[in-house]
Amino acid sequence: MLNRLPFDEALRSDVGIPERSKLLDSSPRSRVWRVRLADRRLVIVKQITDGGDASADADTRFAREIAGLRLAGRAIGPAVAPAVLATDPSSRVMVLEHVDDLGRTDDWMPGYAEALARLHALTGPADEGALPAWSGPTAADAESFLTLARAFDVPVPSVALDELTALLDRLVPTPHLALLHGDPCPGNDLRTSDGVRFVDFERASLGNGLVELAYFRIGFPTCWCAMSVTAAPLAEVEDVYRTTWRSLTGRDVPGDLADACAGWLIQGDALVERAHRGTVDQFARVPTEDFTWGRVSARERLVHRLGVVAGMTRDHDHLHAVGRLSSALAARLSACRPALRPLPPHDTRPWSQAES
Repeated sequence: MLNRLPFDEALRSDVGIPERSKLLDSSPRSRVWRVRLADRRLVIVKQITDGGDASADADTRFAREIAGLRLAGRAIGPAVAPAVLATDPSSRVMVLEHVDDLGRTDDWMPGYAEALARLHALTGPADEGALPAWSGPTAADAESFLTLARAFDVPVPSVALDELTALLDRLVPTPHLALLHGDPCPGNDLRTSDGVRFVDFERASLGNGLVELAYFRIGFPTCWCAMSVTAAPLAEVEDVYRTTWRSLTGRDVPGDLADACAGWLIQGDALVERAHRGTVDQFARVPTEDFTWGRVSARERLVHRLGVVAGMTRDHDHLHAVGRLSSALAARLSACRPALRPLPPHDTRPWSQAES
């Protein structure tokens, strides 16, 4: 009975008696139920599983999600995540507040950006060690990116490796301790009457909030539904984020958004879904196959990211060569595959599992 509601006597004592439950769509790494209790309240029950992957550390993901949710629960004013009502660590089960999602709206990004900034601003130096530090690109990622360029006969200036090496140093999360969601994608943001709340904190970490603000520019890199945000909407959401952060912390957002975008560009694993990350060199596949994840292909994602970095680094003090290389590689990819499409615009985002 794999899908039987895991609700033991301790949870019944803490939360109430389950009267009816419905298994909801979720990732292979969890099972999620909407439960009506005997007192008519609705709650969400989530159980972290191994997803069929023997290497997956389900206990770690459970602890990480609970820690992230509890830190997110500090929010004063509108919540930014569901409240944790009870847990059963032995079964990796959490009972969460049920959140009514208002669903589709045309202008979804400003509220998302505000909630993201409010989430990021909840932690600081006193929280060091409460979650793992954000894990960014590595030297192997940088070398794989340069090898990809060479595979398409794009000249790689020697200074490009120096720039990427310095980039990796700048992207080290210390001393940044913002509360990062880890996967702030459409579907993990619920629109409520008092703002956006995020769910699915299995990848929560502490680091620089710019790596998640970069989602708008770089095309939502950990999401199956990659999207493009341009011009006025992009300027608006970034201004909302920065203004919210400043009002909560009293200082400007630290770091360089171009660095954050370049960091996403050189991660081949950001071309595939989570189950396939860390398995092979994804950039090594690109010259011979154009694999698809969600609505777009790997080359379509890559061309978008290359264009973003090229545009942001034309006058950049530390990434000028990387920008020129990105522009040349984007042109070569587009010439080799003229049928490549731009990413879908942000107003085509999905609002339900049925649209995925």
